[in-house]
Amino acid sequence: MGDTSDLFKLAGRVAIITGGAGFLGSKHAEALSEFGCNTVLIDVNAERVRLEAKRIGDACGTTSIGIDCDITNKTQLEKGREFILQKFGRVDILINNAAIDPKVDDSGENFSFGRLEYFSLDQWSLELSVGLTGSFLCAQVFGSQMAKAGKGVIINISSDLGIIAPDQRLYRKLGLPEEKQPAKPVTYSVIKHGLIGLTKYLSTYWGDRGVRTNTLCPGGVYNNQPEEFVERISSLIPLGRMATRDEYKAAIVFLASDASSYMNGSTLVLDGGRTIW
Repeated sequence: MGDTSDLFKLAGRVAIITGGAGFLGSKHAEALSEFGCNTVLIDVNAERVRLEAKRIGDACGTTSIGIDCDITNKTQLEKGREFILQKFGRVDILINNAAIDPKVDDSGENFSFGRLEYFSLDQWSLELSVGLTGSFLCAQVFGSQMAKAGKGVIINISSDLGIIAPDQRLYRKLGLPEEKQPAKPVTYSVIKHGLIGLTKYLSTYWGDRGVRTNTLCPGGVYNNQPEEFVERISSLIPLGRMATRDEYKAAIVFLASDASSYMNGSTLVLDGGRTIW
């Protein structure tokens, strides 16, 4: 009888995390590194991604490198793939995490552009190019390499808002006219729902080549949002609180490792129960 804990081991494997310098991307890389995986953090922020990679590698004793790369540029991705293959000789895991996501702040002003009536086509194209086109290109470039090798894992990072629609009441500000009320942008819903569709497509396209594809749908993560917003969203969550940054790490390890070896085309929802109501 084998030891179940062995299924979670990732020693010697190589994982690519897009948006690797970001709020959750660095945590995904950290989680895999803690289980022995070598990690490649991809981000457009060259300085920050290299600093994050060094921090993770030093802390975990694994090899972690940061690559400055625009995931909407296939040529850059192909160059990145060749660099990774030269350094490691393999690609085992891809986490499509990169996204453009406007944040809630105290004023709400930076969120008001999200109103559908005024949402610009340029902003629509920009956000979809990163969140959906970038994920497609990364799957094309790195997933095809895994299919060639006969084994691999793709994890698409969606959201609880890939399951349900945004509750725009969460973002409202007293005293603002309707046309200036903050709103979660339409792009966020389209992208996060689209990633679940991409997962289903890839899971059947490469399943017989040994490449498993699944989706992780996190709920809202506490990041010093205004107290009023935190109270509002917490009231919609059965556990009564937002997630912490570390609460998705174990799920990432599960999805990336052989512990989920028979899981393919599925959606793992970790949202404190919000999508149940």
